[in-house]
Amino acid sequence: MSICTRYRLRATLTSMRVHRQRPCRDTVNVYAGVRPVRWEEAPVRAALIGCGNMSRTWLRAALAIEGLTIVGLADLDRAAAIRLAGEFGLDDVAIAGGIDELLALARPDILFDVVVPAARHAVVRRALAAGCHVLSEKPLADTLEHAVDLVAAAADAGRVHAVMQNRRYVAGIRRLRRLIDAGALGDIDEVHCDFFKAPHFGGFREQMDHVLLLDMAIHSFDAARLLAGSDPANVMCREGNPRKSWYRAGASAAAVFSLPEGGVITYRGSWCANGLQTEWDSAWRIIGTRGSATWDGADRFAAEIVDGLPPGGELFAPLRAVPVPTLEPSDRIGGHAGVLRDFIDALRSGGEPETSSRRNFASLAMVLAAIESAEQQRPCELPRLPIELAQGHDA
Repeated sequence: MSICTRYRLRATLTSMRVHRQRPCRDTVNVYAGVRPVRWEEAPVRAALIGCGNMSRTWLRAALAIEGLTIVGLADLDRAAAIRLAGEFGLDDVAIAGGIDELLALARPDILFDVVVPAARHAVVRRALAAGCHVLSEKPLADTLEHAVDLVAAAADAGRVHAVMQNRRYVAGIRRLRRLIDAGALGDIDEVHCDFFKAPHFGGFREQMDHVLLLDMAIHSFDAARLLAGSDPANVMCREGNPRKSWYRAGASAAAVFSLPEGGVITYRGSWCANGLQTEWDSAWRIIGTRGSATWDGADRFAAEIVDGLPPGGELFAPLRAVPVPTLEPSDRIGGHAGVLRDFIDALRSGGEPETSSRRNFASLAMVLAAIESAEQQRPCELPRLPIELAQGHDA
């Protein structure tokens, strides 16, 4: 079965009806029922499931959070969990082979979910039902039905479920967002993103369908949503696999997303672009009604705004360079550490993280609609959350 078929909606992408085990609260804000975690009363207990290579990055970030205690590790390969515990000096944690055993032994307040996408729905549902708040590795889910169900399950349980979208928490993206928030560029009409790398991963990635869109583009799509300040309505996407590609399929892609206000988000990318590669955080150009800004993904920023009307007989309006704001102490940066701080701050305050599953649904929708468009070679509408779950949504 193709990815396109698995993700196909029952009617249209804009009027999805998904079966859920329990009806969601009909409320203006599905996070209104989330109760703050009382950090001052006792150490907050966290457990991690999925002890592969990525789990080390998660643990390094989590162990830096004051008042957070790691009480359990789980993996289908118990030896992997034991090795990870030894590597980080976690001598007294519970070791488990699955989610039910982990919940019973560790009794965590928080679950860090680093399992493969196919296992995510079952793991997160069990954790939410047990009263845990959950932070999941991206993507939110492996199917649209599962994604909607997890948003509903978190709302019904009165628990926070968020997604590890670490690349929206890099310093460059946050500085561009500060420039936009300051009004320097006016209203944002265009967000353009280029991503060109040539990594030889080996292993499963080189055999994947839609490898660029599924494995990497979601990072750029999520950051583009943040910079645009709104979610796309539809997309036209073309995939390719360049000559001498060491990937089986889908190593390059180009996509144009239409924004509701008439603007666009564009994405150009390749996993086998030898020479002149971009940084991992992509290269960006933001165009607004008053001016433009660029960031090369490393340390080079530029911004110019229109400085008056064109003089008589001149073709172009005069421009004036403006500085891109520096970071403020309140900015959460550091990739995984930034996401984790946002998640923890939400638990402390009873608020909603920037990458909550409700908000992050639109980033997954961009990926799946782009795949749909590439397979069918036509524009595709992006799926939307049911209205009772989407209330109060922002990028």
